[in-house]
Amino acid sequence: MSRVEQLSELVGDLTPVRATPISRRAPDAHIRILIADDHPIFRYGLRTTLTTQADFTIVGETSNGDETIAVANALKPDVVLLDFSMPGCPPHDVLLRLREDRTVRTILLTGGVGRSDIVDVLKLGARGVILKDVPVQQLFTCIRAVFNGDLWVRRQDFAHVVEALAGGTDTRRLSGGHDDRTPKPTVHLTARERDVLALVASGETNRGIARKLALSEDTVKHHVTNILDKTGMSSRVELTLFAIEHRLVKTA
Repeated sequence: MSRVEQLSELVGDLTPVRATPISRRAPDAHIRILIADDHPIFRYGLRTTLTTQADFTIVGETSNGDETIAVANALKPDVVLLDFSMPGCPPHDVLLRLREDRTVRTILLTGGVGRSDIVDVLKLGARGVILKDVPVQQLFTCIRAVFNGDLWVRRQDFAHVVEALAGGTDTRRLSGGHDDRTPKPTVHLTARERDVLALVASGETNRGIARKLALSEDTVKHHVTNILDKTGMSSRVELTLFAIEHRLVKTA
């Protein structure tokens, strides 16, 4: 994504747009997105970028935390893109309120965030944390991943986040209660599935796993799907926490 947030400094005297529902809907869209940011030009740039995707629909915009809660309750978006430093109700409180509606998934947009903050916001119900200056394709991937039930963190933060969350954290609460499936009491994994799980827990992508195990990416995807089904988990982060808790992988 271009650094459109930097342009917001040029319009500091403009009045932020009040909660603005947008009725336009692309014919094939199915991911309904609410943009929550106090900078008008950043919202404009983000909206313009996201509407290039046929499966994205921008249903509204808000400029502070209180508006975000009210509009999210009214419009029921699939995904809320929430600025980490927006005025009004603090983002941590917004997350708690949005988590009450289990159909809403929140992604925090930030110019920079510490690893401890990432852990905190995931515990509060965020489904993803992404920097504002990432390439647009990465943002698109993040939105689709979160919409499909995954958690999203930077790969370099993955190990730290898992380690922090694994210390006594209930993996069912981590997802904000979204996934109603319960883990099976006994998990029977094949030797190859254990190999794949160990690499998933280390933060490897499907491509990286395929390369290390001399498998095709389709085969790796098949193994990951089977492991998720056997454990009852819905994302790679949840799967990693489950694996650590049940000693399915070795930890340092």
